[in-house]
Amino acid sequence: MIVLHTVAETRAIEQSAMGSLPPRTLMERAGKAAAELALGMLLKNKQSASVLVLAGSGNNGGDAFETATHLAHAGAKVSVLSYAQAEKQPDDAKAALHIAHRSPARFRDVSSPEASLSAIRSTQWDLVIDGLFGIGLSKPITGDLETIINAVNTLTCPVLALDTPSGLNVDTGAISGGTDGIAIRATHTITFIAGKPGLYTLQGRDHAGEVTVASLDIDPQHYPARSCLLNEVALFSDALKPRLHDSHKGSYGNVAIVGGAQGMAGAVILAGRAALHAGAGRVYTVFLENTPRYDSIQPELMCRHAHDFDFSSAVLVVGPGLGQSRGAHDLLAKTLNARQPIVLDADAFNLIAAEPGLQQRVRNRREPTLMTPHPLEAARLLSISSNEVQANRIDAARKLANAFNATVILKGSGSIIAEPDVAGSKGMSYVNPTGNPALATAGTGDVLAGLCGALLAQGLLEKETALAATWLHGQAADELVRWGKGPIGLTANELMPVIRMLLNRIAANKTAHEK
Repeated sequence: MIVLHTVAETRAIEQSAMGSLPPRTLMERAGKAAAELALGMLLKNKQSASVLVLAGSGNNGGDAFETATHLAHAGAKVSVLSYAQAEKQPDDAKAALHIAHRSPARFRDVSSPEASLSAIRSTQWDLVIDGLFGIGLSKPITGDLETIINAVNTLTCPVLALDTPSGLNVDTGAISGGTDGIAIRATHTITFIAGKPGLYTLQGRDHAGEVTVASLDIDPQHYPARSCLLNEVALFSDALKPRLHDSHKGSYGNVAIVGGAQGMAGAVILAGRAALHAGAGRVYTVFLENTPRYDSIQPELMCRHAHDFDFSSAVLVVGPGLGQSRGAHDLLAKTLNARQPIVLDADAFNLIAAEPGLQQRVRNRREPTLMTPHPLEAARLLSISSNEVQANRIDAARKLANAFNATVILKGSGSIIAEPDVAGSKGMSYVNPTGNPALATAGTGDVLAGLCGALLAQGLLEKETALAATWLHGQAADELVRWGKGPIGLTANELMPVIRMLLNRIAANKTAHEK
């Protein structure tokens, strides 16, 4: 289990641990851990590999010097570009710089941007190590170092970032400076003391690459209570019960997908098919207008008109293709009054955002409520801009969860799952590590909504449903890309059989383990 901590929390852990350790201990451990990972990345020619180490001011630069020293003593051909001012370095980093100078590592000329660029372009590097800026960076990178980072980002070799890719905010996953900012685009990141949420969401996914967490052997007593985790199968697998032979369709619940305004029937059908593939016993597709007789591809779906449906008979998924008409509004209000678990998606959010009365109905519900907004929908619900949502995705998801007393899946790169606070206790939040750009296509959100409905119908709690659905949805896309079927041109329909396969695989593994 990977616990995610903010920069402030990480600093507090570090300070607490250092109080009982000799000077330089944590920096030495960080350098050793990074060097071991680097040597593993090199695989071949470890004794002759050409490694470029970029070291900045502060303790991140100290970690880079320690890493360079270990690699040089291991036989790698290490070149160091140091942008640290020795007299301004913290004591630990200053000592690490002194030791690196005495190692076989070669310090290259950085007296001008041209000299730095010449060094970067002079060799076919096997690995670049980024130790320019650490987790404390709060302003955009400009000037000569911006030029250096641009040059590194054009290289084709692996890049290992120390603690964070320089320029990335590890609390939020945003690049410092926004659209005008720049950050190292690493293939790998080794982050120290604890995992950081920004490495796994928003632009962190593109810049951090494969993330390794090195705890530096800090005693658990120095860590605060956890409030944010990286989503993984172990967090929800116990809820996916193996199926008994003595069961029937009524054992696995009813789901009703409610939406389907004129010209938008496809959203309801997609969500319904997803619910069937995810194991719901019966699935109803409930249409506001123009109810089809049946789905010729998935005739197992039972098509109904909204005016004739008993909303107390099924777990509800409301919003796919619903539209924003008066009829849509009244239908949403009716479903919110039903004493059934509900998944809110798509047009349901537009209607709720526009009317305080509907907002109050959501807040007053006592049955499980799960919301699956994308950033623009979240922004409308919070009366802020989508840029503000993306600037701190975890905070936005938590605000939504508390505002509507619901479990929230804020979709996007590194989807956020947030629970509301309960009785003064802070709700947990989770960052989902699965998924890829294959999901950036119409209909995938409908599939997620249908999947959530199916899991709720089978008895999973809100949190378990949100964690399982988000992980399965993203992992299905990852599997398809691995099989060469994406990310370009992947369609929402293709996710469903893979989600079914993953569900059965997890259940089978659980059954085998129990035996």
